[in-house]
Amino acid sequence: MIKVGIVGFRGYSGAELERLLGGHPQVTAYRLEHRQDTEHRAEPIGRVATPSIACTAPAAVAEGVDVVFLATPVEVSIDLSLEFLAAGIRVIDLSGAFRLGTLENFARWYPEEHKAPQLLAEAVYGLPEFYRLKVAGARVVSNPGCYPTAANLAIRPLIEARIVNRNAGIVCDAKSGVTGAGRKPSLKTSFSEVNENFSAYSIQKHRHVPEVLMTSGLEESEFSFTAHLLPVNRGILETIYLRTVNVASAERILEIYQAQYQNERFVRLYRPGTVPDLFSVTHTNFCDIGFQFDPPSGRLTVVAAIDNLVKGAAGQAIQNMNILMGFDEAEGLL
Repeated sequence: MIKVGIVGFRGYSGAELERLLGGHPQVTAYRLEHRQDTEHRAEPIGRVATPSIACTAPAAVAEGVDVVFLATPVEVSIDLSLEFLAAGIRVIDLSGAFRLGTLENFARWYPEEHKAPQLLAEAVYGLPEFYRLKVAGARVVSNPGCYPTAANLAIRPLIEARIVNRNAGIVCDAKSGVTGAGRKPSLKTSFSEVNENFSAYSIQKHRHVPEVLMTSGLEESEFSFTAHLLPVNRGILETIYLRTVNVASAERILEIYQAQYQNERFVRLYRPGTVPDLFSVTHTNFCDIGFQFDPPSGRLTVVAAIDNLVKGAAGQAIQNMNILMGFDEAEGLL
């Protein structure tokens, strides 16, 4: 058994972490009280709440906490990471604080000041399907963004197989449920604005774009990404358009994906011509990938789906924790 702390447990990703960790046979979870909440949900009589301790390194050390999950804003994650790492506690951060590798990349996409540039170089990007070995020995793991998780799992095997006409560019049309925007109230995520509506946002400046460029090895000029807000609670569906070279059949594309993911329990492939939808993946840690290919024109349309709160956040964070601590990677997730 290990002990873990959750900071930001009142947010959607943090609450999902608490729910999933509650069923993990190797873990005792603690809420780390970072701030007071003005509103609390009513709870049934007899519910056993997750125990709480102060959100400080001394309190976590005294309780024997091994790993802390930070489901917090970027600036909070930076400050708390320094404190917990100095105390010898491993950190899995769900914000974008440490995803981009260098201070230059961070400053290009994030407005916040970065107070720990040394951690940008040290943090391991926690997409297990590509960086499992690096995650295993990390002090700090930077959990990927939800959109890049689906995009990279869909795109990178095709880039590595050299079947993408990169001069034609790749277009990623991505849609997410409202929980992807977090719990903090705003006009754009209020019920009356979202219900029976569909909208694009952060056009040409979405902070998840560089994660796709870095992981799949693309230039910014080769990749177009637009995020959309769906009137649903959870789930991400990405439709990715590209042109191929040196590939004559859908079976060859399926072979590329199968070679990459044949031993991956959380990536599921579909037969050529069939694609996933949100119902396929909600409340799971799976990324489902399907595609349609037109050999005469070389047009390839890939559809990737995940649950933004699970494979896109809390579930992937637990997957990374399992790797860090030497557990079965699917523990608590299947």
